[in-house]
Amino acid sequence: MSDSVLTVRRKGLGGEATLAYALLAPAVLLMIIFMVYPIFYVFVISLFKTDKLSRIKDFAGFSIYADLLSSKDIWIVIGRSLLWTVTAVLAKTIFGIAIALLLNVKYKGRKIARLLFIIPWASSIPISVMLWRWVLHSEFGLLNHTLKITGLMSNPPVWLGQGGTAFMACLWVDIWIGIPFMALVFLAAMQAVPQTLYEAAKIDGATRYQRFRYVTLPGISAILLIATLLSSLWTFNDFNTIYILTQGGPAGATNILITYVYQNSFEWLKWQKASALSVFTFLILSTVSIIYSRIYFKKEEM
Repeated sequence: MSDSVLTVRRKGLGGEATLAYALLAPAVLLMIIFMVYPIFYVFVISLFKTDKLSRIKDFAGFSIYADLLSSKDIWIVIGRSLLWTVTAVLAKTIFGIAIALLLNVKYKGRKIARLLFIIPWASSIPISVMLWRWVLHSEFGLLNHTLKITGLMSNPPVWLGQGGTAFMACLWVDIWIGIPFMALVFLAAMQAVPQTLYEAAKIDGATRYQRFRYVTLPGISAILLIATLLSSLWTFNDFNTIYILTQGGPAGATNILITYVYQNSFEWLKWQKASALSVFTFLILSTVSIIYSRIYFKKEEM
């Protein structure tokens, strides 16, 4: 091959690379402005004492992190955040798979059932939560009214006014909103599993449970990992549900990290503490994402 041809090809490759960098530059710039810089700024703020207007004053180092790690309250909030996330994601996954299996079966009215089932997820989350807030109202709510007239409970609890019931109520609403998304994702994954595998399993005499365990689950395992990762990130950062229902109360009994960060920053104006809590949140979510990524790519290599 002549030197002139090689030169032309190299110039062409250089031109393509330059064009690629030029097209990527705006996206990279936006990521730096709206993602990298805020993360860096929050970390910097956590190292300085600030006034009520978040203006930097004196350098404090990592003392705020030491104070937080020695505080009992922060460990309670972190533990509640993990309990909230694990319980909600587990419930969404189990019910999502079960409902996806039902929606995947051929029967009359299946399309209508699918359409109706997507409504809780397709609706605005704040609106859905507000509706549940009225349902759970202790005096005028539909739930307590139903319990009274049916005789199931003559004196129903104040669902959003007591620590234990308030947390369970918030958890239920989050699960109710999140199940349709998981079900639709799993349904799409199930429909991508080749039917020949099910037919072969039937010929071999496999029961429905065995077909689910050895055909369906392996077929949707990659989507299962991605869906649970997304659900974990969204649930851990679910500010709307808890804040609209209880605002973290009563007495902080429903606070998770994201609502605790909001209270420290915008209600109590403790910017340094809120920034340190945000760094904790970032580290936890980054760790979860890395673990999921390693599991996913290891599975892809097999």
